[in-house]
Amino acid sequence: MVLFQRCALKNLILPSPYCRGWGVLPASKSYITEFAFFLLLGHRCTGYSTISGIPGVRERTLIAVKPDGVQRRLVGQIMQRFEQKGFKLVGMKMLQASEELLSQHYQELRRKPFYPSLLYYMTSGPIVVMVWEGHNVVRTSRIIVGDTNPSEAQAGTVRGDFSIHISRNVVHASDSVEGAQREIQLWFHRKELMDWDCYNHNSTYEL
Repeated sequence: MVLFQRCALKNLILPSPYCRGWGVLPASKSYITEFAFFLLLGHRCTGYSTISGIPGVRERTLIAVKPDGVQRRLVGQIMQRFEQKGFKLVGMKMLQASEELLSQHYQELRRKPFYPSLLYYMTSGPIVVMVWEGHNVVRTSRIIVGDTNPSEAQAGTVRGDFSIHISRNVVHASDSVEGAQREIQLWFHRKELMDWDCYNHNSTYEL
C-alpha cells in the first residue's frame, strides 16, 4: 500500500530495467528520468548496492602518510594508488600527532633503542591519516606500501618508489585486521568515519 501511494505518478514513469520487484505498471511514455524515478521511490537499485556475498568487503585499515611524506608532497600520489586499486576512502584528516597518541600507537616499540628517534621523527611535522575500506584491504595495503625497509621494497610499491632509508619510510599501514581496528579507534572518533555507497561498486566486486 505504501509503495502504491508513493507511485501516484505512475502514468509518468517507466519501470527501470535495472530494478526489480517494484510492481510499477508500465506506461507508454516517460517524462521523468530514470534517476528521478530512483529518488521518487526511495529504493536502492541492485546495480548500485554495496551488499555483496563476498566476505570482508567492509574490512578497514589505517594508512598514515608520515611527516616526510607530507613534507615531500606525496599525499596525493599515495592516495591515488589506493583509489586506483578500487578501495574506498571512509576517513581522512591532517594533524600534528602528540607524543601521548604516538606512544599508544607504537606501544610495542617503547623498549626499542630507536624509540626516542622515532618519536622525534613522527612529531617533526603534520601527518595525514586515512581509513580505507575494501576486500582484504589490510593485506593488500601492506603489498601496496612495500617492505618496512625501503632498500628491500620492490619497485612499484610506495616505499620502493619514494623512500631510501628505513628511518624515513614515508607511510604506515596496519599490519593485521585486529591491529587496524585498534589503530582506527585510536586515531579516529566514530563520527569521523563515513559509511557511504560507491556507485560503481559492481565494477569492483561480484554482487
